[in-house]
Amino acid sequence: MIRQENGVFCVETRNTGYYIAPRGPLAEQLHYGRKIRPSAEVLRQPVAVAYGTDVIYDKETDPNLSLLHLGLELSPTEKGDFRRGALNLTLGNGSRVCDLRFAGAEILPQPPETPGLPTARESGECLVLRFESGEGVLAELCYIPFEDCDVILRQLRLTNRTDGPVTLHRAMSYQLDLPRQDLLLTTLNGAWAREFEPSTTPVRPGLTAFGSVSGTSSHYCNPFFALSAPDTGEHTGEIYGFNLIYSGSHGASVEMDCYGFTRVMAGIQEEGFGWTLQPGECFVTPQAVLTFSGEGRNGLRYNMHRFVTGHILPPRWREEPRPVLVNNWEATYFDFTPRKLKALAAKAAGLGAELFVLDDGWFGRRTDDTRGLGDFDPNPKKLPGGLTGLADELENRNLAFGIWVEPEMVSVDSALYETHPDWAVSSPGVSPSFGRNQLVLDLCREEVRQYLIDQLNHLLDSAPICYVKWDMNRHHTDRFSPVLPEQGRFAHVWTMGLYQVLEAVTVSHADVLFEGCASGGNRFDLGILCYMPQIWLSDDTDAWERCKIQTWASLGYPQGTMGCHVSAAPNHQTLRFTPLDSRFDVAAFGLLGYELDVTKLNAAQEKSIKAQIAFYKEHRDLFQKGRFYCLNAPQADKGGAWMVVSQDRRLAAVLEMTGLVRPNTSMPVIRLTGLDETLTYQVSVRPQSVELDSFRTLLNHVSPVKLRADGMLVHLAGEVYQLPCEQLEFTAAGDLLMYAGLRPPQRFSGTGYTDGVRPMPDFSARIWMLSAL
Repeated sequence: MIRQENGVFCVETRNTGYYIAPRGPLAEQLHYGRKIRPSAEVLRQPVAVAYGTDVIYDKETDPNLSLLHLGLELSPTEKGDFRRGALNLTLGNGSRVCDLRFAGAEILPQPPETPGLPTARESGECLVLRFESGEGVLAELCYIPFEDCDVILRQLRLTNRTDGPVTLHRAMSYQLDLPRQDLLLTTLNGAWAREFEPSTTPVRPGLTAFGSVSGTSSHYCNPFFALSAPDTGEHTGEIYGFNLIYSGSHGASVEMDCYGFTRVMAGIQEEGFGWTLQPGECFVTPQAVLTFSGEGRNGLRYNMHRFVTGHILPPRWREEPRPVLVNNWEATYFDFTPRKLKALAAKAAGLGAELFVLDDGWFGRRTDDTRGLGDFDPNPKKLPGGLTGLADELENRNLAFGIWVEPEMVSVDSALYETHPDWAVSSPGVSPSFGRNQLVLDLCREEVRQYLIDQLNHLLDSAPICYVKWDMNRHHTDRFSPVLPEQGRFAHVWTMGLYQVLEAVTVSHADVLFEGCASGGNRFDLGILCYMPQIWLSDDTDAWERCKIQTWASLGYPQGTMGCHVSAAPNHQTLRFTPLDSRFDVAAFGLLGYELDVTKLNAAQEKSIKAQIAFYKEHRDLFQKGRFYCLNAPQADKGGAWMVVSQDRRLAAVLEMTGLVRPNTSMPVIRLTGLDETLTYQVSVRPQSVELDSFRTLLNHVSPVKLRADGMLVHLAGEVYQLPCEQLEFTAAGDLLMYAGLRPPQRFSGTGYTDGVRPMPDFSARIWMLSAL
């Protein structure tokens, strides 16, 4: 809802409000947070006397007013606001002074169009604040509320109405001044295979800048970040969340000033950015997402998850159940044959999978990662019947067909590069650097974009392909494109070129399920999710690492967007062994897949996986669409716990995961949340088992016959039999489970292995199911 009341512009959602008031030629930020009944007179920053070194902005307007003492929606440049501002530009006469003054406001029924960039869907009215400089620069600030999810979008539009060029050096999507200085900053950093590592630090005086310069939203620093009060936890406390609907290099900053404000900004990465507007031209920033919750991190999750599901994901896929898949990558890597693929498909179908995904290595010269990228013709040795032959084989087994592509890259050893070496990004006179033995295609060029659109559309029309894993394994370097008038445009134009390709291909094949991937979570962002309703979260499939990654990714993204696979043990990234059932327990809280050689499973493992898939299908809606809560963020010495609850609060699932086990310790109570306290719930533990290998020499303490732990008898027994874990079932009231808590049984600690004792080695897990009576 947008309204103007007593001189205050009010942008409100169900629980939050953003309030702005003109102050002469300025727009003063009065309050953003809980919805209030605003009073400009009470909320205005009092400035009666200028301080010693203050620069007075406009003596005629107010002889004591310095920009430093106000919360500002937009700062005039070089006029005394010595904090970093949203704009940094140069006018045609060489001046960097741009006195942008408030010139009016308008409430539009729909936001202005944003050509070339993805935007939130089903938006309503939009408040536009206009600022003009004497030279003719027009800045428009857009505010778009989403009442149902307590989100407000911000965006900046800049138009050159001067008689000369205007060059942008920085154009952030928003500038927000919060009148408090007790906040904690949480960013989500990391690297390949350890994405979404949280870093939480107090905001200190001065500027803290962070972001990505790699050409993608990046695993180094996700565009989502949060600011929270010191006492904020999972369930309580005030917290602000910020994100961008953008997939390229981005930048953000948090700046504590000397007069009680904390300024927050985010947008296109300014390093290397330069964009000259000729007279009449306009530049539009990506949409930025702002949200606030007074209910801690889980309240923030709820806002962001509703927004992403309701206003970012393609409508075709919002409610569609996602299939259980088997991917051949870690089973074969590049080394697969028609016989091996048939064997994998047969086993996948027998386990209950619904989709078989053929990963890298199926096309052109692609026998390893040094060749083949850029070409799309199936390799006749690996696929003698072509893609249709494999698709027919899968259809006969009731499996849908999915395929891997990496369209944005090119190998030097490829037909495409041999024909068009100039299509690879490189700078004149400089040998390009390689990443994963490949180069980046120049998506700034129309002919490159059209080639990819044509090739991908032809590929998807050539066989009954139902799913595409769209990968990208290369950061951007050597950035130069001969088609650009200035190279400071490269990163942004390249990103918009990617969006043009994504739009063309996904619209032409709306019934194909696309999954984004970029060496895992190197491009996990709202821009990609506008075209692809799910993203491969990380190449690290270790259950404990995934528990951490999924926990912190959930701050900004719903679990129904996260590709989560069960892989082999020891894990291919960590060499850690975790129980098969525990690997499933973690992966179930996302979009389930299997990425291991299913032809090498023994009878006991096959039985377990069949049961896992059947269980997941039975509760698929709950796991993919339920409201997600983090009960306890995972810590090595304490483990972690999650929960998903159905919309009607009659069904719930709880993940309990151990970290490093300490013997002979008490089990902490798990306090649940989100239930209906008036209902009574049937509570049970998902039936699961533990490998005989977990006990080794301890087997002689539970077996009536003395056994050799490393002998053939134990090995053969483990092929067909696993030890069942505890089985529990009871009823409990919702208020009891939330306010008194769930009390897990004892863990095995070297003695007393009985029905009531749980074998839970390091990094093992359980799923508790709750169903209202």
